[in-house]
Amino acid sequence: MSDRHPLTDSDTQPPVSDVEPDGAAEQPAPRRRRGRRIALVVLLVVVLLAGGGALAGGLYYRSVDRSIDRVDAFTDVPEADRPAVEAKGAMNIMILGSDSRDPENTGGSRSDTIILAHLPKDRSSAQLISIPRDTWTAVPRSKEGRGGRDAKINAAYAWGGVPLMVRTVEKFSGVRVDNVAMVDFAGFKEIVDALGGVDIDVEKGFTTRYSLIGTRTFAQGRQTMDGAAALDYARERHAFPDGDFARIRHQQQVIKAILDKAASGGVLTNPAKLNSFVRATSSSVAVDKSLSLVDFAMELRGLRGGNLTFFTCPTKGTGRVGSESVVFADPARARTLFQAVRRDSVPDILAAGPK
Repeated sequence: MSDRHPLTDSDTQPPVSDVEPDGAAEQPAPRRRRGRRIALVVLLVVVLLAGGGALAGGLYYRSVDRSIDRVDAFTDVPEADRPAVEAKGAMNIMILGSDSRDPENTGGSRSDTIILAHLPKDRSSAQLISIPRDTWTAVPRSKEGRGGRDAKINAAYAWGGVPLMVRTVEKFSGVRVDNVAMVDFAGFKEIVDALGGVDIDVEKGFTTRYSLIGTRTFAQGRQTMDGAAALDYARERHAFPDGDFARIRHQQQVIKAILDKAASGGVLTNPAKLNSFVRATSSSVAVDKSLSLVDFAMELRGLRGGNLTFFTCPTKGTGRVGSESVVFADPARARTLFQAVRRDSVPDILAAGPK
């Protein structure tokens, strides 16, 4: 892992739109090195592995934990501006994802995935809320003076790195972010291959425009995908009328399939598979400085794919602000959902969240 570097503000890229780039966005300093960005799957997979009986090799997993990149997520987040804690013991994790090898991103920009994961106090389940990256919202001003205006939510990452993303998601949702996890979605390929493939139900047949092999056609129905196919499946948006919303659904499918396969595919009892899987996941992950994945895993050792519920933040659909194509949140429905998250009321979250 000597070729990996912690993510810093200099590693940020300007946001990328699903339809066109944000021409009005301020540009950060040129990127000086390929930092690791991050999202859900590795965090939950390591949780699953470490908690599912694999801690007999506790020292091994702690060495993996120490080798994972750490992100300074909260230093520039003013305490006075943060939401209060309403439900002690519950945990909210902001998960950021990118795809450093997406063939569509020829200009060096990164596509973003934003998930707010709620873990209730009893740790019996998890609710994961995807926030579309083009959601139009207020972005606070960073310490460098960027932002301070309405923009697409992923502009916060370009303007102020992880700390400004924390501030923006907290302002948007009213939910306090306790921890941050980041993953490079390109790591899906190695993770899925380490599992020997995953099973996915394809809702509608389609052909990808951007594939690791040029083009790839997916037939409707249940099928086993290797790493390259799963990555192509999770990336595609152009083949669907709802674009990025379809990609969000497919990413959620792949995440759940990875968890289900890790739990049932003999990974935990096969040392070679287990080592390959842990190394593949840990090479794509970074977390904030306070999060110990091994200790966290012990809390969540009963979590499985069946305990996860995926949502997309309620929206009113897409539209335009000036020259930009954006997603408009549904304020009333989103408020109801996030208020339930703050109260740690899982039944109300399930009732309020559009699946």
